[in-house]
Amino acid sequence: MAKDYQQMYREKLRSAAEVAQTVKPGNLIDYAMFNGKPVALDQALAARKDELKDISIYGAVTVPPIPEVVLKDPLGEIFSYHDQHFSALTRILQEKCQGVFYAPIQYGECDLYNTYGVEDPQKMGTVLRDYFFVQTTPMDRDGFFNWGMHNSGSYLSAITCKYPVVEVNENIPFCMGGNRERIHISQVAYVVEGENTPLYELPKIEATEVDRKIAANVLKFLRDGQTIQLGIGAMPNILGKMICETDLKDLGGWTEMLVDAYKEMFESGKMTGARKTMDRGKINYTFALGGRELYDWLDHNQALASCGVGYVNHPINLAQIDNLISINQALQVDLYGQVNAESSGFKQISGNGGMSDFVLGAFWSKGGRSFICLPSTHSKKDGTIISRIVPNFDIGTITTVPRQMVNFIVTENGIASMKTASTWSRAEQLINIAHPDFRDDLIKAAQERKIWRRSNKIS
Repeated sequence: MAKDYQQMYREKLRSAAEVAQTVKPGNLIDYAMFNGKPVALDQALAARKDELKDISIYGAVTVPPIPEVVLKDPLGEIFSYHDQHFSALTRILQEKCQGVFYAPIQYGECDLYNTYGVEDPQKMGTVLRDYFFVQTTPMDRDGFFNWGMHNSGSYLSAITCKYPVVEVNENIPFCMGGNRERIHISQVAYVVEGENTPLYELPKIEATEVDRKIAANVLKFLRDGQTIQLGIGAMPNILGKMICETDLKDLGGWTEMLVDAYKEMFESGKMTGARKTMDRGKINYTFALGGRELYDWLDHNQALASCGVGYVNHPINLAQIDNLISINQALQVDLYGQVNAESSGFKQISGNGGMSDFVLGAFWSKGGRSFICLPSTHSKKDGTIISRIVPNFDIGTITTVPRQMVNFIVTENGIASMKTASTWSRAEQLINIAHPDFRDDLIKAAQERKIWRRSNKIS
C-alpha cells in the first residue's frame, strides 16, 4: 500500500504557484493557526494580487514571517486578513495596513465554525471555506501528514473546506495524538513541498519579582494530583519552575497551549498524570508555542497527546477532569470583577482565546479552581504607573470574562474570591489586592458607585 500512497502523493503534488492559480475571486481561504501558517502558498497567492478581488483570509495568532498578502496589499483592496487572536505582529500590521481585522471567536467552538461555516450577512447565512492552507510534516509511510504543534481546529478545517492543501515543512515536529492529529493523503486536494521555513520561537521573557509573587500566591492552592492548565507568559513559566522545587507529585497536564513549563514539570517527575480522570498518564494540549527545546521535546514524544481544540477546550470535557486548576493572565479587572484580557480601549491586544472555556470548565470540575492573574500596576511608555485594578473600563475596552464567571483574581498582593461575592465584597477584596498607592482612589470610586460600605476596612 505504501507504493499506492506515494503514487497518490505524486498525482497531487503541485507548486505553490499552481495551487494559487486555482483560487478564484470571492474565495474564502483559511490559513492554519500559529506555525501552521503557510509560507510558500501565501507568497504565491500574494503574487496574484492583480488578478484577484474580494479574497477573505482567516488565521489566528499570526507569527513571522509576515503574510505576503498583507505586505503586497496594505490598503486591503484585494485581500482582507482576519486574525482570530491578535499577536504582536498582528497589532503592528493593523496599525500600518487597512485590510487587517480582528475576528472574535470562542476558541473551543472552532470545530462548530468549521462544521457549519462562517456567517456571511450578504448571503443571509453561513458559508464554508473554499481552501485550507496548512504546513505539516512530510507524509509518513502510511500516507498521513501530521499537523505538528498546531492541531487546533486543523482536521475539521481541512475536511469541511472544498480544497485542503498541505505545505510540507521538514522542520515541523511529529506530534503524537490524542485525536485529529493528522490527515491522510486521500483527504488532501493538493500537496506543496514548501521551503522548510524555520519555525517561529517565542522570545524568552524573564520573570520579574512581581511575577514570582503572583506565582507564589497561586502555588499555595496547588495539591498533589491536580491537573494544571497554564496560559502564556513569564508568570506561568516561573510557576512551572517553582512547582519543580516543591514536594508536589502526580500532577496532570491539560492545556490549550503547551508551554516550556510543561517540559520542566514532566522532566522533574512532578507531572506524571497518574491521577488524571481523563487520558491518564498523558499531557493533553491542542497547540504549542515556545522555543527550540520545546519543539524538539514534542517530536515523537509519547508522554504528550496532541488533540483537536473541540476536545481539549470543550467545557463538558473539562468538567469531567477532577481537580482541574486553570491559571491565566489578564490586563485589567474592574471593581465589579469583570476581566479584560485582550484590549487597551479600542486597540486589540490579543483575544479571548480559550480563557472563558477553561474558566467555566475548571469551576465545574470536581475540586477545580480558576485563577486569573495580573500585576497590580502597569508602567506606560512615558514612565507613568497606572493601576490594573480600575473603577471601570475605558470606552472601547472589551470584557473578556464576565463577572459572574470569575473565580479567583490574583495579584502580587494577594487573592480575591469572586464567586457569590456581592458588589461591595468584590470591591473590598479587589482593593485589598490593588497596589497600595491606588487604594484610596479606588475606595472613592467605589463609594461613588455605591458599592462600598462605611464599615469596610482595607488591610
